[in-house]
Amino acid sequence: MNDGQSAVERCDTLFRDALIIDGTGAPGWRGDLAVTGDRIAALGDLAGMRGGVEIEAAGLALAPGFIDVHTHDDYVLLSKPDMAPKVSQGVSTVVVGNCGVSIAPLTLAGRPPAPLDLIAGEGDWRFASFADLFGAMEAEPPATNAAFLVGHSTLRVGVMDRLDRAATGREIGEMRAALDRSLEDGAIGFSTGLAYPTAIAAPTEEVIALARGLKDRGGLYATHMRDESEAIVAALEETFHIGRALDVPVVISHHKLAGKASHGRSGETLGIIEEARQGHAVSLDVYPYTASSTTLSLDFMKKADRVLVAWSKAMPSASGRNIEDVAAELGCGVEEAVERLQPAGGIYFSMDESDVQRILAYPYAMIGSDGLPNDEHPHPRLWGTFPRVLGHYSRDLGLFSLEEAVRRMTGYPAGRFGLADRGEIRVGAFADLVLFDPHTVEDRATFEAPEQPAAGIAQVMVNGRAVWRDGGPTGARVGRVLRGRRA
Repeated sequence: MNDGQSAVERCDTLFRDALIIDGTGAPGWRGDLAVTGDRIAALGDLAGMRGGVEIEAAGLALAPGFIDVHTHDDYVLLSKPDMAPKVSQGVSTVVVGNCGVSIAPLTLAGRPPAPLDLIAGEGDWRFASFADLFGAMEAEPPATNAAFLVGHSTLRVGVMDRLDRAATGREIGEMRAALDRSLEDGAIGFSTGLAYPTAIAAPTEEVIALARGLKDRGGLYATHMRDESEAIVAALEETFHIGRALDVPVVISHHKLAGKASHGRSGETLGIIEEARQGHAVSLDVYPYTASSTTLSLDFMKKADRVLVAWSKAMPSASGRNIEDVAAELGCGVEEAVERLQPAGGIYFSMDESDVQRILAYPYAMIGSDGLPNDEHPHPRLWGTFPRVLGHYSRDLGLFSLEEAVRRMTGYPAGRFGLADRGEIRVGAFADLVLFDPHTVEDRATFEAPEQPAAGIAQVMVNGRAVWRDGGPTGARVGRVLRGRRA
């Protein structure tokens, strides 16, 4: 090949004979894919093309990089930029700032209140604006792309002297101004965590009043609803009311039915969601496990059959152990043990598998890990969510096709979150790609040993560069801040 040949005849990376799953839900097809720079340059039979790197992909599937729509990776994007828990399972883009908790816009001198302490600790709260945060990320990029939501609890902590009350008119005005600035800087939406102590006292009207600028700035509303058990119908109605009042798309975070009294109700809740979806842009995310994870709390424990301690500042040796065993060691009851372990996190076995499968099978459910990367003993969803859906639920149980599984992880969330030129394999799209073996892909992370990379992930590419290959990070840090439409 001589220097006069065109760029399309040469490329940086050439995948040959892959099963291409394009992210739209269309049937997979065998072919070649060429990458030049950060984009997909060509598709089809590329026998006459040569690549700087050529990858024989026969027997492997090539899909868009997965989009983890529900993460708490806000600070680890900076502190652990190889993003190994995510790229190891094929994730190329993360959405952060969920559940009302975002790393900006907030500066704090001391330790943050729960649940803000789930994403960052003392000394980490140093970004007064998203412009400051994005500047830091662009100076020291992570391995993945990231899109950012603005957290309601973060705004409340920044302007209120105490959180066990509704915000005043002045405080709402300050929060709205901070949210509007954040959206102008490039945040893609607003999230709430109305079940948490930092926001449970906030009335519906507060949320609506401070988020009035969302529509004009193209933002969406994502919510960890006020209740996910007995009062879930009322929580759904509140969510839809907020979405309609703001006239913006709604994403229900980690939809679940917690506690035995609510097991089996997913048919009811999905019916309510489907009805709401007919007149409004409503979707949800879900993780493929029957256990949740958040702060260690007696309220959450009441709905669980079993509780593991994820971390404890007061007693680090409690991490990964049953709360009953920790209480026995301390020589006290479980309630006292919970108090003595604070601040702490917990893993709660509170859901029914039939509900998990029904929600996963819902066509408008996206996949989100909800992993907590700062936990000393994290929930296995941090490392295993996407391979678990591909392997256990799609291939082994046949809950949906491989193409449908990939659509829910790629093209569909890219559309819902406004991530332009991501989530699909087509010429001109960004080269965020995952090469995997559909016959062997599976999660290896367990509740006993949660920090285990998945099997079957051969290579992950972000913006045209390999970030995971041969079972480990490549060291490439080429992720980008994915700004909202108005930024």
